[in-house]
Amino acid sequence: MPDHESRVTFQHGQEFLAAISERWNYQILREVFFGVGRFGELKRALGISANILTARLNSLTELGVLTKRAYRSDKPWYEYELTDSARELVVPAIAAITRWAETHATDTDITRHPLMHTTCGNPTNPYLACSSCHQPVEASTLRPTAAGEGGAGRRRGTAPAAPGDHGSESG
Repeated sequence: MPDHESRVTFQHGQEFLAAISERWNYQILREVFFGVGRFGELKRALGISANILTARLNSLTELGVLTKRAYRSDKPWYEYELTDSARELVVPAIAAITRWAETHATDTDITRHPLMHTTCGNPTNPYLACSSCHQPVEASTLRPTAAGEGGAGRRRGTAPAAPGDHGSESG
């Protein structure tokens, strides 16, 4: 498997979003996260044809999002897991999307997917929090900033420009 972690660029975010927006890929990642990792289990859980599932699993493996491991020595049967780097993005994204869908679903018989925080062993409902004040971050309390505003976008070790300083040298 190629080492995607050593050569990640900004375009990998676009590549990842394009990959998960392909039909079936999000569902495959969700099922793998929730413990359905074997080919036959995925096929049954998703109702997907074998050739499409094979193609999607191969592309997600090539992208570095999934790893595959043989679980039988007599047949080429594999089970799939999220890679460590994929877990950094996929797990919070799947948790957020799942919670949103469960909260806003109009179906009365929706399947709930409880989560447990393995560090403390307690059930959890994860949320995004501010790294400064530790308060929950909601859409209404978050906005992008312009480069230099509030320290955002500044290079390390550089001071903000003084008023009227346009970066020209006088001499």
